[in-house]
Amino acid sequence: MSRVYNFSAGPAVLPEEVLQEAAKEMLDYRGTGMSVMEMSHRSAAFETIIQDAEKDIRTLLNIPEDYEVLFLQGGASLQFAMIPMNLMKHKKADYILTGQWAKKAWKEAQKYGEAKAAASSEEQNFSCIPDLSELSASGDADYVYICENNTIYGTKFHTLPDTKGIPLVADVSSCFLSEPVDITKYGIMYGGVQKNIGPAGVTIVIIRKDLIREEVLPGTPTMMQYHVHAKAGSLYNTPPAYGIYICGKVFRWLLDQGGLPGIQKKNQKKAALLYEYLDDSRLFSGTVAKKDRSLMNVPFVTGDKDLDARFTAAAAEHGLVNLKGHRSVGGMRASLYNAMPYEGVEALVSFMEKFEKENR
Repeated sequence: MSRVYNFSAGPAVLPEEVLQEAAKEMLDYRGTGMSVMEMSHRSAAFETIIQDAEKDIRTLLNIPEDYEVLFLQGGASLQFAMIPMNLMKHKKADYILTGQWAKKAWKEAQKYGEAKAAASSEEQNFSCIPDLSELSASGDADYVYICENNTIYGTKFHTLPDTKGIPLVADVSSCFLSEPVDITKYGIMYGGVQKNIGPAGVTIVIIRKDLIREEVLPGTPTMMQYHVHAKAGSLYNTPPAYGIYICGKVFRWLLDQGGLPGIQKKNQKKAALLYEYLDDSRLFSGTVAKKDRSLMNVPFVTGDKDLDARFTAAAAEHGLVNLKGHRSVGGMRASLYNAMPYEGVEALVSFMEKFEKENR
């Protein structure tokens, strides 16, 4: 068997140790005589799986008791509607636009109330985080919304906006569990797990309990009410059971890496290797303002579309796959999620050096 280095932005690389352990348990999970894929979500075995997963993510993020952890479905995109439906008590919210996903969330929220674009970096082609030193959040806004790490454009909020007490809602899909965070600075932190935690199909929502209300917007479907899922312990209906099982294994893997401080050091080392090469290269260049660079998603270009295409094709032949940039921006993008080994980035940089010598 020959595994490639998978630089996909999502679904993305998972730790090999997790995949190997799951493979061993595929036909018989710990003496149950069945796979977790076949297991009732109401069984004692699965109850232990989901409870252990919640316990471990609480340990990783140091989540206090006044926050609920929900394992949901629908991807991050369903949260674009679920958030305003549950939080828009005064039908007002502020959105900071830093890329395509924040814009989609903002446009969705406009269906339910007054969603204001409080700041935007669109004029800079989303190559930076806008200056928020004088952010004028609406005093009566129900929440302020950000996409903390922008998968497509490769930018990251390294300092959270000062919302002056208004709940901060953050889509962290592509930086989830990549570094230590202070969860108490967020009203809601959520993300699809398929980029940095597990397989597609699970969305994790960490929500402060005072934001879980039964008084939601009229017409909000039962399945889209946070209080329904909180009361049911994420088991209101059949959850994405196998995905949650894999997430739980990744949480344990992260704890074995030294928790979030340990994985942050590894992520910083990987990103530094690639960014240092890009800064010195005469062929390749990064596209993001240095102060706002993401550790997770690194976009870069040659300046020649045909050469970009040749590079991604040649890289794939050398086992460096899924380096093509998002269709909306082109170029290349290397996603260096938690499970990408340092050796993978070394192999990428080595190939880029070779390609540069041949095409300069």
